[in-house]
Amino acid sequence: MKAALKIMLLLALSGAWSFPCLAGEAAEVRIEGMQFVPQHLKIRAGTSVTWVNREKRNNHSVFFEKEGLAESDRLFPGETWQRTFDQPGSYPYVCGPHPDMTGTVDVEP
Repeated sequence: MKAALKIMLLLALSGAWSFPCLAGEAAEVRIEGMQFVPQHLKIRAGTSVTWVNREKRNNHSVFFEKEGLAESDRLFPGETWQRTFDQPGSYPYVCGPHPDMTGTVDVEP
């Protein structure tokens, strides 16, 4: 039992795991160390998510390719990009220039 609690705490602190936001709240995904943090985000419909490039040199983008949406502009260090999710569903995304960087936004009603 203690081991399971330690693992849950470690995951929560590492940013690999996130908790749902209430509708209308804002959530943030950091771009750092060539990854999206948290990689999997759970939110409620109506929540806005802001991606923040915390890298010192690399530029990135947010691309919901499976939805057929246009890729975000390149985010240079310190820049942000925002999207509001109004419909429930699972929204996988990648970084355009670095397709090994992936993330998912799960939107609950």
